[in-house]
Amino acid sequence: MLHNTTGAAAGEDHVVECVFSSRYTSASVPKYQIPQDGIPKEAAYQMIHDELLLDCNPRLNLASFVTTWMEPECDQLIMESLNKNYINIEEYPVTNELQERCVNIIANLFNAPLGDAEGAIGVGCVGSSEAIMLAGLAFKRKWQERRKAEGKPYDKPNFVCGSEVQVCWEKFSNYFEVETKFVNVKEGSFVMDPQEAVDAVDENTICICGILGSTYNGEFEDIKRLNDLLVEKNAKTGWNTPIHVDAASGGFVAPFLYPDLEWDFRLPTVRSINVSGHKFGLVYPGVGWVVWRSKADLPEDLIFHVNYLGADQPTFTLNFSKGSSQLIAQYYQFIRLGFEGYRKIIGNCANNAQYLKKALEDMGCFDILSKDVGVPLVTFALKEKDGPFSEYDIADMLKQFGWIIPAYTMAPDLEHVTMLRALVREDFSRSLADRFLNDLRMTVKMLEDRGVTVPRTLPTSGSAAAAAAAVAAVPEHEAVAVEVPKPGTKLVRNLEADEGYVLSPLAGTRLMPPGKKLEYSHSLDTSALRQRTFRVFKKNSIAKTNGVC
Repeated sequence: MLHNTTGAAAGEDHVVECVFSSRYTSASVPKYQIPQDGIPKEAAYQMIHDELLLDCNPRLNLASFVTTWMEPECDQLIMESLNKNYINIEEYPVTNELQERCVNIIANLFNAPLGDAEGAIGVGCVGSSEAIMLAGLAFKRKWQERRKAEGKPYDKPNFVCGSEVQVCWEKFSNYFEVETKFVNVKEGSFVMDPQEAVDAVDENTICICGILGSTYNGEFEDIKRLNDLLVEKNAKTGWNTPIHVDAASGGFVAPFLYPDLEWDFRLPTVRSINVSGHKFGLVYPGVGWVVWRSKADLPEDLIFHVNYLGADQPTFTLNFSKGSSQLIAQYYQFIRLGFEGYRKIIGNCANNAQYLKKALEDMGCFDILSKDVGVPLVTFALKEKDGPFSEYDIADMLKQFGWIIPAYTMAPDLEHVTMLRALVREDFSRSLADRFLNDLRMTVKMLEDRGVTVPRTLPTSGSAAAAAAAVAAVPEHEAVAVEVPKPGTKLVRNLEADEGYVLSPLAGTRLMPPGKKLEYSHSLDTSALRQRTFRVFKKNSIAKTNGVC
């Protein structure tokens, strides 16, 4: 994230104070400048260790899809390979060989139509975001080459995707100047409608993105239906529009839980697939993979050849240097677990997700928004939409028990739907599920007893003066929300600058102590957050809110 630290809050120390590390040194360490002199290694370790204690426990972080535990033997392999730069293929040929084996294993898992002596086409990445950028660039270049050969304009490429796509697709659109044609989700279906997606395709469409595992609720899009409709349209138009499958979350789920589900290279229009090794591939972050159907799907002119590392080597990555550890760890998991091992682990995750879902239904106050077929997770929402507390309040109070669970709004056009999501990873045992459920029940009861009031939204004309006047008329104990036309507008900045108010995003940001001003976060300027509403608090009323409202 990008943060501006030059305007630190008044009274904030610009040094890191020693605690137990004072046994080794009495010197303070500046936060934002390199110290003139170093400190003993014991002090450096203890100082950083103590600061990191304020991070959440990764095992209790149900917001994250990312693997948090691996076997000690794999940890040892990772430590042994931390000093290997993967890009040095000439110096580390075996490491490169392990990556090639992983690419072929994944391509075969996804039913790539490879001949007996044919190697798979793919590459290891730092995550699915890089993998998607590479796949998107390949689609764009293939489309441009075809348009040039036909003597047609090639300056307005677009791709089609559901509005529930992960933000990396919006980054691809922005960074590489490819228009996004969103198919918005609808009531009763939280994923892209295949017919609407195919209807949105035109002669400038480089691909349709199908999602195998929505970030919002884990649901699989109907890739088979999407393919069948696209085959019909391609036959009529001759455009030969392809599909890319974003299987970041579901790529290491579907082959083991739903082997008969057709979503991969069994479908003729699917030309490339990405998958995250650090999610249900069961590897620490960050590692991702992208594989292509055939060599013809990756334009040769996107591949660079360099020889300044000792030998000619082809490279198709966004970065150059890259650690070898996670690639090696991925190969370890493949040979250690095998197909049956993955099937048992992912199956256990799915069983625990069903157990969690049933318990949430039995509580009586939640609707389940996730599907039985999909990524092992549970998304749920309060049945009572105008009740005394919201999903954001639940997420905020669960932090008191150590749990991190996200509350968020659905993608366009369902922004009015708010939900909570609990990922069920390998490390989320049945006993942990029981502990989470007990803490959730206690959270709901505490919120019911407290009688928290959901902030009402004040109408404004978009001016700071109107907002200030509206807030001034509100009783001191009440928190309210103010609609803002755009993130980072003058209205937001003026309200924050006023000493009478404290501003926080509506999505459950914890309040600052009484009398201390909340710092402005530049991340609110990002369109990806789609944040348009902020809570405004009178400073003299913060103490009365108990940090919950």
